[in-house]
Amino acid sequence: MTSPADDTHGLRVLAEARRPAPGPDGPPPPLPGFAASGFNPLVADTADRCLRALHDEPPAPGRTALLLASASGDLVTARAIEQSAEPGRRTGPLLFFQSNPNAVLGHIAAHWGLTGPVVAICPARPAAPGRVPADAYELAALLLADGDADRVLVIAAEQTPDGDHATAVLLSHPSV
Repeated sequence: MTSPADDTHGLRVLAEARRPAPGPDGPPPPLPGFAASGFNPLVADTADRCLRALHDEPPAPGRTALLLASASGDLVTARAIEQSAEPGRRTGPLLFFQSNPNAVLGHIAAHWGLTGPVVAICPARPAAPGRVPADAYELAALLLADGDADRVLVIAAEQTPDGDHATAVLLSHPSV
């Protein structure tokens, strides 16, 4: 299997994590404030594993940007909102909150004390398990080149019929 660091557009990989991890890896732990779907807990747990690989415990030093890349997005929450919008049904405010991909990024930023930009994108193609889309590396390189952040935590997450998966890489300039 290829590593997420195979084509990093010249950026330095400081840490990485995957879900599911090799070997037995249970579901991500529940995430307070997020219900109905495993997408946001998957994103948060993968980010947490990546940041812990370098920093052990929060907060993370420096200006770290967050970048979520997902072609699928949170399909379970999208379906729940669609069903709740049927005549005679009421949509709960929690579903609207967690349907915004920046909501889980805000949770990660608050937990780790991250102070860089927060960005969510829909790449041209979904990421294969263990990979990060080229679009995400390109945007991470721009965030670093513009001086908006010292590091970028990129999380590629997808919900598929074969199972949910996420990969996180913490990137910096090549010279750091």
